Amino acid sequence: MKYPIGIQSFDRIIEDGFVYVDKTGLIYNLTHESSIYFLSRPRRFGKSLLVSTLKNYYLGRKELFRGLAIENLEKEWNVYPVFHVDFNGSNFTEEGVLEKRLNGYISDWEEIYGLSSDSDSLDLGGRFIKVLEAAHRKTGHRAVVLIDEYDKPILDVLDINSTLEDRHRNVLKGFYSVFKGADEHLQFVLLTGVTKFSQVSVFSGFNQPKDISMDTRYEALCGITQEEIEHYFLKPIADMAIEYECSPEEMKLRLKQQYDGYHFSDRMTDIYNPFSLLNAFDSKRVYDYWFHSGTPTYLIRLLTHFNENLNELTGKYYRPEEFVDYKADIEKPLPMIYQSGYLTIKDYNMRMNKFLLDFPNNEVKNGFLTMLATSYLKPKQRVEGWIDELVETFEAGEVEKLQAMFTAFLASIPYTMRRKEDENERERYFQYTFYLIMRMVSVYTVYVEKVQSQGRVDCIVETPQYIYIFEFKLDGTAAEALQQIEEKGYAREYETDNRILYKIGVGFSSETGTVSDWKYV
Repeated sequence: MKYPIGIQSFDRIIEDGFVYVDKTGLIYNLTHESSIYFLSRPRRFGKSLLVSTLKNYYLGRKELFRGLAIENLEKEWNVYPVFHVDFNGSNFTEEGVLEKRLNGYISDWEEIYGLSSDSDSLDLGGRFIKVLEAAHRKTGHRAVVLIDEYDKPILDVLDINSTLEDRHRNVLKGFYSVFKGADEHLQFVLLTGVTKFSQVSVFSGFNQPKDISMDTRYEALCGITQEEIEHYFLKPIADMAIEYECSPEEMKLRLKQQYDGYHFSDRMTDIYNPFSLLNAFDSKRVYDYWFHSGTPTYLIRLLTHFNENLNELTGKYYRPEEFVDYKADIEKPLPMIYQSGYLTIKDYNMRMNKFLLDFPNNEVKNGFLTMLATSYLKPKQRVEGWIDELVETFEAGEVEKLQAMFTAFLASIPYTMRRKEDENERERYFQYTFYLIMRMVSVYTVYVEKVQSQGRVDCIVETPQYIYIFEFKLDGTAAEALQQIEEKGYAREYETDNRILYKIGVGFSSETGTVSDWKYV
């Protein structure tokens, strides 16, 4: 089986015999439901392949679709004029690049349809309307416009050049206004991207496209479902199971924990990250392929001056308007974190119309938290190596070593990072420090911060042989922490569990920044 790693061209995938997960049934429905769409998905999630598939479909290349679902659905196979705009591959931080890119497209189209350029009297949008009119007149078919990564010219300069950001927004607004003025010449329009800028007037020049980003009918338009894995990839899963010396079912579970967990509608259909999954099948190894392919610089920039901690964002229910639309006038990165794929929907409350957001899978959770911990804490030792050793120590039941590890790691954090003048901020800093550490630990074992009948447990870590119940006290004693565990009955639900249970009280000093007291029973 050949895997199309990094290949986004539908015709190349088919012609060169790469595996293709058939989405053409959904594509047929999409093209016959309405005419102007917007789709948001994280990077490397198959948006460009979707655009390429639509392009070949509208070009009437029936031979490429032989054996696929659409072959039996489509009867006409008309050839439409297709206008494909791809904003990948350009650096829009330089002034004038966007205008040159669009002018290049339009000049090429003008030449194809025998039009003289009216660049002196018409703006880019006006020239594009004339191209669409000419294409409709010459072919007898309305035009198809496919715009890939429509938001890249804005994201490239977001938070670093507000003047250029405004300029790009206005240029795109003028260009997209074509879809209103040329409505009679349009058969189908699709814009794809990571973010939805509906609140910052990019789309205000034309009728709002139908946003299918959370449409239950099209949630599997990009990505790979469990059903598709069972249909296409049982052999590579069996091959990986041999490599990992486990059963195919155990291998499925490992892949699921690592790459599954995305949900794009209230139907909660599990979607795997296609980039990571195909890379894993190709190399027969479970690695963090998607995360290591690059974290968006715009997201890192936004997080550097974000005043909330991630634990104050995750594991909470939100209304759709709180995370679907990006509003550039206020620095709230939740929509960007969600739309970039670092958080996803984990539950839906239909009565309240609220969605629970959290990390989709272990790959994203481990990579994102490690990045945040390194940036937030700036410890002298490498976070990833320390977490690996910490997990091994939990699994071995070495409680004294846990104390030594926590003490040394916290002591390695520069004083300037942890110094907080306000008492509430000091406590908030230590809470966030342990949230980051324990969520990274949870990639390998079970970590819970659960509300019990008597109150909220600070931390419970479960391994196959051990259970650890932690209570932390800032500028308090370990004895006080242990007393709270007993009084609140935090261990009660584990009374019939056969695993060894440790109750650990930990005192921290805001002065030294590390463990000051540690007791366990």
